[in-house]
Amino acid sequence: MSRRLAHVDRVGVQERAAQLGRRSIKTTAKQQGIRIAVSVMDLTTLEGSDTVGKVRQLCAKAVCPAPSLPEIPSVAAVCVYPALVAVAREALAGTGVRTASVATGFPAGQVSLAAKLKDTVDAVQAGAQEVDMVISREAFLEGDDARVMREIEAVKEACGEAHLKVIIETAELGSYEHVRHASMLAMEAGADFIKTSTGKASSGATPEVCLVMLEAIRDYAQRSGRIVGFKAAGGVSNTKAALHRLVLVKETLGDEWLTPERLRIGASSALNDLLMQYAKTQTGRYARGEDFSLE
Repeated sequence: MSRRLAHVDRVGVQERAAQLGRRSIKTTAKQQGIRIAVSVMDLTTLEGSDTVGKVRQLCAKAVCPAPSLPEIPSVAAVCVYPALVAVAREALAGTGVRTASVATGFPAGQVSLAAKLKDTVDAVQAGAQEVDMVISREAFLEGDDARVMREIEAVKEACGEAHLKVIIETAELGSYEHVRHASMLAMEAGADFIKTSTGKASSGATPEVCLVMLEAIRDYAQRSGRIVGFKAAGGVSNTKAALHRLVLVKETLGDEWLTPERLRIGASSALNDLLMQYAKTQTGRYARGEDFSLE
């Protein structure tokens, strides 16, 4: 099927992402940035070896990431597979931290629409307040935009009151034009958030891809009046990367986007680094990794 793609200035995107990446963030601003980064984090475990105990431990860390640093806020959400949603929801009850679940045959999405919808309904019935779905990349790459949107709309309906994050898996789309187009399709189909990656692909939330998606969100909001959130996931593995993504969001969409209602970072591996860097701004030296629990 033929489709018309809006042109994306590759060189312009790369230059602006690089320019914003050179911003120096010091002391007080760095402390504030780290607190924001923690507050918008989706703390995630998506492994075959996940257990009830591991999820409960992760939830405890989500609520209180650093007992020795009481000013560090709770994270935004804990994300698990549908089978462990009930465990997370119980552990997070009354804390303000939301329960999220991947669904729709995550991460490949190579299952029938009926299976995707059952996956979604199971997660929501178990207590998921947010669902992270993957688009059908094979449909997108074949040019079948109608099927991509139809599936998103069906999953959105199955979510009921739960918020829907749509993962476009940028590493598999081939170009910035395709990233922008997939972002627009997801927003038109009702996504509450658009998300870069499953975190399972070779790359995900590169600065350039984030910028393309953020500009798509800005343009869509100006045209439609509807606010859609953004989630950076895949490759945000340390404090520098997390703060860089915050700068991209601030400079493209404004300060009002630096909240859990509009921004998420899927970067569980970065949490301890954020906490260590925060401690360094106070003491002048790095805390030990073992001072902060791994889960």
